[in-house]
Amino acid sequence: MREVRLSDGVVTLSPLRPDDVRAHLAGEDELLVRWLNGGPGTREGVEAYVRHCREQWDTAGPLRAFGIRSGAEEVLAGTVDLRFAGAGLAPGQVNVAYGLYPPWRGRGLATRAVLLASRYAAGEGGTEAVIQVEPENPASAAVALRAGFTRSGPAHGEDGTRFERYGLDLRAAALPPVDR
Repeated sequence: MREVRLSDGVVTLSPLRPDDVRAHLAGEDELLVRWLNGGPGTREGVEAYVRHCREQWDTAGPLRAFGIRSGAEEVLAGTVDLRFAGAGLAPGQVNVAYGLYPPWRGRGLATRAVLLASRYAAGEGGTEAVIQVEPENPASAAVALRAGFTRSGPAHGEDGTRFERYGLDLRAAALPPVDR
């Protein structure tokens, strides 16, 4: 696997790795389960997901899952996933999903991670980054807005879940420089 490392000097993104499993399970809370994970994680489930993410990196699959890392020690603070294909995405659109563990919220790290991931998506041929937020999750909508996304209207998931959709034109956006 080609190791990818993106940083703006405050936040570093790198692919999820097996040694992230324990930190992810320790950081998971009710909000991550509700908005992102779909259910409480288990060691076996998270290990399988990390293996799947690594396979996606190895095969240039449509999923690129990053750990959001903070500080000189690059402590795992959350995750940001890019999906280059999927239900409801037009060619060139990239879905962005993110979550931070409780001690790391409210510091601007999610916004920084979304911007770094968007820059990466643009470099991989993405033309529009898309964030879908359930209306009851205003904190996630605030991240999208702070990152320069604009509300593009409501959408519905395959299961009927209603989302507010936010988009960012990756060809026109002034994205931050990335240290690789």
